[in-house]
Amino acid sequence: MTQPRLAPVPPPEMPSGLPPLDAGSAEHNRRVEQHLLDRIQASSDGFLPFEAWMADALHAPGLGYYTAGNTKFGSHTPTGDFTTAPEMTPVVGQVLARQVAQVLDAAGTANVLEFGAGTGALAASVIPALQELGIDVRYFILEISADLVERQKERLAPYGTAVQWLDALPDSFEGCVLANEVLDAMPAVLFRWDESGTLMELGVQAHSGATPPFQWAERPAGDWLRSIVDARMPPLPGYRSELNLHAEAWMRGMGSWLKTGAALLIDYGFPQREYFHPQRNTGTLMCHFRHYSHAEPLVLAGVQDITAHVDFTAMADAALEGGLDVLGYTSQARFLLNAGLPEMLQGMMALPGIQSTLSAVQKLVSEAEMGELFKVLAVGRGIEPPLLGFTRGDRRDGL
Repeated sequence: MTQPRLAPVPPPEMPSGLPPLDAGSAEHNRRVEQHLLDRIQASSDGFLPFEAWMADALHAPGLGYYTAGNTKFGSHTPTGDFTTAPEMTPVVGQVLARQVAQVLDAAGTANVLEFGAGTGALAASVIPALQELGIDVRYFILEISADLVERQKERLAPYGTAVQWLDALPDSFEGCVLANEVLDAMPAVLFRWDESGTLMELGVQAHSGATPPFQWAERPAGDWLRSIVDARMPPLPGYRSELNLHAEAWMRGMGSWLKTGAALLIDYGFPQREYFHPQRNTGTLMCHFRHYSHAEPLVLAGVQDITAHVDFTAMADAALEGGLDVLGYTSQARFLLNAGLPEMLQGMMALPGIQSTLSAVQKLVSEAEMGELFKVLAVGRGIEPPLLGFTRGDRRDGL
């Protein structure tokens, strides 16, 4: 076996401008770093693939960013790291509910399943909106963070038994599936072509005495990785990017349990030809800490979010491989406009606080902010398009 070597990637260092860690976060970071060092030491060659690093940094039981009790969400708290669209304004969920209602009507059920429900903000706006439409919704949540489950239960308590929490994927489901900013947090494989055109897999080694105690390393990609990358883009020496094979497997697996209905997947990303554009030569990895964004995933392990943009072509292909249909793909702005955002805002113009609502909506639909970067992909089975949110500007032919 070829031994890994140091990668010609700048060594990790703390980005400037980040706020300091409080004592509790610093101790948590220390414990997560030790866990990751133990993982590296347990490997046969001292190399931990980045996919495994990201999986543990985010999801290790009791340690990972999403499984420990960190405050992750919130635009008005200094301990929040990022804000999602449903937290900016309930209008997002109210508009989305119109699309959900169409799916439920076509599927002949009132079941909704949300993955990674965060603070419960999306559920708290979708549920009453569906009830106002006369739907006696049964809302299921699958959440890996025990801390977030408690926050969700507190926030959604007014809806009583209409909300239930699941511990695992269902064996069979009929209805509408929601996943808002879920795919981007699934562990990604990191690869790079060296200057000779050899495809390398990036990973992490220990770096004794350094802060953080890690360094980038690489090894020649296995046949499985080369075959996947070769099918998606040509060799570009010096180019670095990601594959989100966990997300693809999740999409593919959905075909085994989504019997009738549709999944609405909202996330930031691109079709494949844009994802692997030659100018995007350092990939899409981003980290979020206290509302600061940077591109260094090896620092602040366990206390910062790590994400990779979504390759929506790969997600659509995986859904097709799982036996699902691709029902629609468009920008977040176009989806919200199609689903009735203008009419909803028109009916709210006399309400108190409308200016803050309009300000949030502007961010959601502006091409310069979230309107174009975020996309909506719909996949499903037994549902005939067109779906409401894709009646204009459907980009399936661009995937």
